[in-house]
Amino acid sequence: MKFTGHTMALRPYIVGNWKMNGTRAMLAEARAIGRVASRYPDIDVGLAPPFTLLHPMVEAVPELEVGGQDCHASVSGAFTGDISAAMLADAGARFTIVGHSERRQFHGEGNEEVRGKAEAALAADLSVILCVGETEVERDSGHAEAVVSAQLDGSLPRGQGAAAKLAIAYEPVWAIGTGRVPQVSDVAAMHRAIRAKLLAVYGEAGAGVRILYGGSVNAGNAAELLAVDEVAGALVGGASLVAESFAAIINAANMLHDA
Repeated sequence: MKFTGHTMALRPYIVGNWKMNGTRAMLAEARAIGRVASRYPDIDVGLAPPFTLLHPMVEAVPELEVGGQDCHASVSGAFTGDISAAMLADAGARFTIVGHSERRQFHGEGNEEVRGKAEAALAADLSVILCVGETEVERDSGHAEAVVSAQLDGSLPRGQGAAAKLAIAYEPVWAIGTGRVPQVSDVAAMHRAIRAKLLAVYGEAGAGVRILYGGSVNAGNAAELLAVDEVAGALVGGASLVAESFAAIINAANMLHDA
């Protein structure tokens, strides 16, 4: 089955990942982002703050989808320092990110663990943003698509209805926080490969899964990246910490969606 047509036909999804940044003083920036989001009803806008800000942000900025940056695969238990998907939901989260390359790289998370987290999040009625991406060595050796395809094979949640609450974020590891961005043709090729895998795993439902691009997305390059076929949004790091730069990305998505 071939998926055709530009994916901005899917509802655009722009998500900010604050990583280990943000104290309560940053809620003012989140409120400013919320005001921007309220002007664009056709764009889904989310923020993933650190766990300490999750509930305060839910209360302060109802215009945004607020989510977690990670969750544990278990519902509860003796896992000091971890947060379960049920706890995220209880705090008001609507989604969680799983499998981010920083978790895979610095915390040793493999595909099986990422899949467990994704399935736990879905069981807690959260949406999931599942991250995949290759390293620079893997890209340069010509294995990028094979690496990402294998990550999807191992990490994608299975089960009835899984695709309906899932988004994929393609984040080439070498582009995250470096200012380096792949060629548009490389982004397009990878997003097509991801779509093919989603259709293979989920059948027709795989056509509705939004595929986001992440990795040094900023106000200057967002329009070009979001115009790429099969790119239905962005997972944004540093540029989401400042309302002005994040607003430019949201605006770029809206202009393409309206076109």
